[in-house]
Amino acid sequence: MDSSAFVRIEREAPGGVRHYVVHAHDPQFSLELSPDDAAPDRRGRGVLRRLSVPNSWAGDYTRYARLVSAAQEFFAQSLEEPAPKAESRRWVR
Repeated sequence: MDSSAFVRIEREAPGGVRHYVVHAHDPQFSLELSPDDAAPDRRGRGVLRRLSVPNSWAGDYTRYARLVSAAQEFFAQSLEEPAPKAESRRWVR
């Protein structure tokens, strides 16, 4: 699975940091994940908190499973090592 389709977003919230993984290509969807405290590295592949998908996905569970699994792998990889500032992309409006 091509990980360039995914973007990880962190947002500060009153309860701590919230992590989102967005699939930017078609089909577009988003996941809210939190690090898995029970995993040996205290991050794991993330605990799924929320999944937002288009209505057209109703009943296509095979497609869900593949893309959600890929999004969780992307989440785990993105937390392994921070990228140097020069390499990280910033989206400014």
